[in-house]
Amino acid sequence: MSRRTSPRMDDSRRILAQEAARIMAEEGVGDFLFAKRKAAGQLGLDVRNLHFPTNLEVERALGEHQRLFHTRFQVAHLRRLRETAREAMRMLDGFDARLVGPVLTGTAPVHAGICLHVFSEVPEQVAIFLMEKNIPFELSARKLKNGAGVQREYPVYRFVAGDTPIELTVFSVDGIREAPASPVDGKPMRRASLRDLDVLLATGC
Repeated sequence: MSRRTSPRMDDSRRILAQEAARIMAEEGVGDFLFAKRKAAGQLGLDVRNLHFPTNLEVERALGEHQRLFHTRFQVAHLRRLRETAREAMRMLDGFDARLVGPVLTGTAPVHAGICLHVFSEVPEQVAIFLMEKNIPFELSARKLKNGAGVQREYPVYRFVAGDTPIELTVFSVDGIREAPASPVDGKPMRRASLRDLDVLLATGC
């Protein structure tokens, strides 16, 4: 049996999604749950009794917020990020770099970084490559789920290009065949090759 919500509850979800989207757009917050909890606090809502909007609902509200309030800025901001991503992907061509996340989907907020997936059987090869390029980096890790819901930890290399943060999540070579689950909707994460990105930049989509 499906769970029904009242019109008042639906209104609360929509308002909460809109406020969370505003926080993500204007404060550079990238964590959906953090944005939703902060939005609830600012709206004076009790999180214990809330039916939070989904990440997908917040992402849609984020896109709408940017279209309404940041149209010119967003277009120029997104293009600059995508051009920076293209240069990074060209540099990382030997690792079959793929663009993922808000810079690809077009919802990148202020201070957004660029997220790339790269592929190597030996993750340390990425570190060696960056060192050979004299690029300072930080190493961390990220947990991601595959389509079956199995969680794995992947190495992440972070560096800065100009004033733009770039993250490289390293997968095995076979990992290019199956993208991890998106934190937004649980579906396989959308990935764009350098050729795909060139098309986006050419068409302005």
